[in-house]
Formats: sequence, C-alpha cells, structure tokens
Amino acid sequence: MMAVIGGALLLSSCNIYRPYSRPEMKTAGLYRDTVSNGDTLRTSDTLSMGNLPWQEVFTDAKLQKLIEQGLNNNLDLLVAVQRVEEYKTQFKDSQLAFLPSLSFAPNGELAKVEKISPVYSYTIPLAVSWEVDLFGKLLNAKRGAKAALYQSEASRQAVRSQVIAGIANTYYTLLMLDQKLAISEQTTRNWELNVQMMKSLKDLGNVNEAAVVQSEANYYAVKASLPELRRSIRETENALSLLLGVPAQQIDRSLLYDQTLPTKLGVGVPVQMLSNRPDVKAAEMGFAAAVANTNVARASMYPSLTIGVNGGWTNSLGGAIVNPAQLVAQATASLVQPIFAKGANRARLNKAKAQQEAARLSFQKTLLTAGNEVSDALYQYKSACDMEISRADQVKALEKAVTYTTQLLRLGSATYLEVITAEQSLLSAQLSEVSDQYDRMQAVVYLYQALGGGR
Repeated sequence: MMAVIGGALLLSSCNIYRPYSRPEMKTAGLYRDTVSNGDTLRTSDTLSMGNLPWQEVFTDAKLQKLIEQGLNNNLDLLVAVQRVEEYKTQFKDSQLAFLPSLSFAPNGELAKVEKISPVYSYTIPLAVSWEVDLFGKLLNAKRGAKAALYQSEASRQAVRSQVIAGIANTYYTLLMLDQKLAISEQTTRNWELNVQMMKSLKDLGNVNEAAVVQSEANYYAVKASLPELRRSIRETENALSLLLGVPAQQIDRSLLYDQTLPTKLGVGVPVQMLSNRPDVKAAEMGFAAAVANTNVARASMYPSLTIGVNGGWTNSLGGAIVNPAQLVAQATASLVQPIFAKGANRARLNKAKAQQEAARLSFQKTLLTAGNEVSDALYQYKSACDMEISRADQVKALEKAVTYTTQLLRLGSATYLEVITAEQSLLSAQLSEVSDQYDRMQAVVYLYQALGGGR
C-alpha cells in the first residue's frame, strides 16, 4: 500500500494542468476615440459613468421609486437570484469532494432450523474512502464551479442593469408620449378655432368653401391621432408594470421637461470594460470555467488513487457466532490507470479544448460588442444634442410663420394653403423636438447600461 501511495505522489509532482490566466484582449480604440473634428466624443477620462450609483444618474423621485420597486419585484431578476443560489450549492458540493466519503449500513439476520434454537447474527460495517487529488481533477472541478458561480453573479448583475435601464427607458417613453399627446391636444384645439376662423372669412368672402373643408380635414386628422397616442400610452404603462412585477396599472410620473440627466458623460478607459460590464465579466468567467473543465478532462487521462478503510463490528466470524461482537478492520489503496477508456478520455479532452477556444472567442466578441454599444450610445447622445439645437430654431421660425401667414390671410395677402402648410410643419417640428429630447435621454440610459451601470 505504501508503495502505491509513494508512486502516486511521485506522479503527482508533474504539473499536468494549466492555471487560468486572462487571455490577451484587444481594447485599444474600443470606443472609437475622438478626433479633432468632433466626429466622436472624448473618452480619455478615467471616471466611468457606469461606476455611479443609479440614483445619481436618474434623479426623478418618481422614477427612483419605480426602480426600487422593480429591483424588489422584477421576475427576471428574482430568477437570476435563484440561479446564483443554485451555483452556490454546486460550488459547495465541489468543496466537499475533497473530504472522505463515509457509509454506514448495519444489517442483521435471524436463522431458525427445526428443533434448534434461533441463531442471531449481525454486522455493523463502517466504510471510509478518500480520493487523493493527484493531478488536480478535484481542484479544477472546484475552480470550474467557482467560475460558474462568479458567472451567475455577473449574469444577475447584468439582469439588474437591464431592469434599471428598462424601467428608466420605459418611463421616459411614457413622458415622451405624454408630451406628444399634450401637443396634439393643444393643436386640436387650435385647429378647431381655425375652422371657425375659416368659416368667418368665408362669410366675408375672403376664402372659399374649399378652404373651410381643407381646414376641417386637417382638424380631423390631428384629432384622429389622439386615440393612437392614448393607446400607446396605455401599452407602455402595461409594459412598465411588467418590468415592475405588478399587474398592469396606471403609472404615476412627472413631465418630460422636468427631467435632468448628466451632461458630462465619462466613459473611462476601455480596459475598465473588463471589470465594469457584467456580461463581459460573465463571458470571462465562462472562459475560466472552460479552462477548468479542460484541466479536468486532462486529469482523467492519468491514474486515480483511492484510499479506503473498512471496519466495524460483527458476531459472525467464519460462520461461527461470537458474542460479544468482534472488531474487524481493513485498509486498502488502489491506483487505477485508464487503458481501454483512453480513447474516450482523449475525445473528451479534445471536446473540452474546443469548448475552451469557443469560450475565448465569445469573450472577445462580448467585449467588442460592449465597445460598439458604448460608441453607439455616445454618438446617439451627440446627434440628439445637435438636433435639439437646430430643432429649437426650426420651431421658433415655424411659430412665426404660422402667426404671419394667419395675419396675412385675414388681410387677404395669403392663401389658406400657406396657413395650413405652416401649421402642419409646426406640428411636425414640435413632435420631432420631443423625439429629439427623448433620444438624448435614451442615449444616457443606453450609455449607463453599456458601461456596466446598475450599482
């Protein structure tokens, strides 16, 4: 037995598995760093907005209340929490694999032959076995389970980030629809007055019946858009209720123009993406687990050593019944080298290597995808800000155009078609202005999530 153990320890001195180390990841230019002409935003700062608590990004008190509710009740997040608990149990099981296994199976027997007194025999066996981790099979199984646990925790954080961003984005969508509805309702009232004005001008002979009918058609067109906006609002409220984990209901909310969001969007250096963004961390932990699984498959090709101790009490020794019971004990050690299963083990190793390489490539792709999302959100924010400035000027100009053409129509110096065209252009610009503001707010939400926010 000592010779077996000594030989096994000699073999185990050979390091046959490779410990995990992060693969080389390309992070240079991950955000498309800025150039002097302003095509993209600067990313040289070291403070990432993704490190901020969500309360500092989304400051609306009503929105904060909704986010808190969602973090407590969102069903996807609750499922992710349970997944973490599942992997915690698996990790604990992998730790227990290093301990000896103990079995206890007492049994008894009663034998009766005619005219002979009954004979009682019993055995109280106790068996202990322990697998010596010669080549790191158990160690790497534990490391794989630990990486899987970290991966589940990162996935939970990713879901948490998605819940926060989803609630914020849906909330802002509601505010945007509210504002569009308010503009459309006000326009409906204004155009209803225009119909009355056209009728008055017709009575004075300044316009014809065609002008009256055209103004009525425009009034009914904008009035017909109101039910669609109200339907969108109701559906968005239902979608937000689902994120909150509650039945569909009306959502208490503020106004679009009361919202304040960060204007300095620090994104940090690209390498921070490796530690900040949860899906990137999850992808890395998936690769780490694959490395551990490869090491387990490699260790399966080498001998395994199991030490066993059997003992207990019995009153049956060699067919003779002895009372009281006698103590018996036996120690064994076995060293098993796979021979006929070597081909299957080799195939298992090749499969594990392929899965490891696939995990590495998935890790790289996840990082590149994260960089693209940051770049897209940055440029969306910049584009929305630029459009807001131009759109504000457009709205001011169209408001003057409506005022001037209406006055000229009353004086007979403009046609009804000019008034209607100006009014339609103003409504379109006002609705677009709301969309521009929403796009800027949406870009902040996307950027916060893309940088791994959700703390």
